[in-house]
Amino acid sequence: MTAHALDFSIALSNNERTRPIIEGRHSPQGIRFLPTVVHPSEMFWRQLKFAEFDVSEMSISSLFIAMSKGDTRFVGLPIYTARMFFHTRIMVRRDSGIDKPEDLKGKRIGVPEYQQTSAIWSRGILQHEWGVHARDIDWHMERNPDKSHGGSTGFKAPEGVNITQIPLSTNIGEMLLKGELDGALLYLNEPNLVDRSTADISEVCRPLFPDPVAESTRYYNKTGVYPINHAMVIKRDLHEKYPWAAVNIYHAFMSAKAEVERTAEKTLKDYVACGLVEPAAGRMMKADPKSYGLRNSRKVIETISQFVHEQGLTDRRVGVDELFAPATLDL
Repeated sequence: MTAHALDFSIALSNNERTRPIIEGRHSPQGIRFLPTVVHPSEMFWRQLKFAEFDVSEMSISSLFIAMSKGDTRFVGLPIYTARMFFHTRIMVRRDSGIDKPEDLKGKRIGVPEYQQTSAIWSRGILQHEWGVHARDIDWHMERNPDKSHGGSTGFKAPEGVNITQIPLSTNIGEMLLKGELDGALLYLNEPNLVDRSTADISEVCRPLFPDPVAESTRYYNKTGVYPINHAMVIKRDLHEKYPWAAVNIYHAFMSAKAEVERTAEKTLKDYVACGLVEPAAGRMMKADPKSYGLRNSRKVIETISQFVHEQGLTDRRVGVDELFAPATLDL
């Protein structure tokens, strides 16, 4: 780090991939990060509404939506701090009669925010794998416009989709416990400024997919898609002033990723050696399904762009090359 390093504020969630950055073990050349650790639900709202941070994680769906509406305040960086097969987190009441994805049709399903990336991935997979369209479900959304991603990007319910705003007097968790909802596309009950649910719903609800690992493996083997939820962004004015910063930040996150995966790979090899994990898991690690950059993830980014547009949240399909810093497109 030089004496003339630039100070950049950065917002990150606390997970294994971001921790080496938060703790200062990896920094971009020429930049000193000033980190704020914050829950993603709150982070995205604060960044979309107030643009508080120079660099931050960002809901990739909200980035597509904002870009489609002419909001170009942020430039994407192909650094993916959260990936998950989100449809495997669908929860249903045990007495709802929902035993398979097709049974969601006509049911009352809660969602923290209709446009959040995890919800878009889940609806897209439900549509393409099982023929369950968004218009087939009675949606109940917890977040209100004043504290939501959609409130900052001008969200309106897509044509043909029924979305009921959950009143401030209750939330998804309470409605599930009372039987006023049949399930939840995603249940968030970690404390933050945006999400209101706090209840333990485990007594009345169960996962729609009883074996999430098996379903994740099935979907990945079929499609080659490992869903991306969060990417990093940098403010456009900073990117234009310091165009070298994008690649330097990318390299810092790559170094942090390598640190995490050295430990993970050693642990995995130990597990394979003693028979606790199948050798196939070791082969998947070598394939790096959680890679950064666009060369190996373009299909995934194009898929979420397709889902966002299919679900009526953008009036055009935003191109991948519009979203990310030009210097990162070949990484």
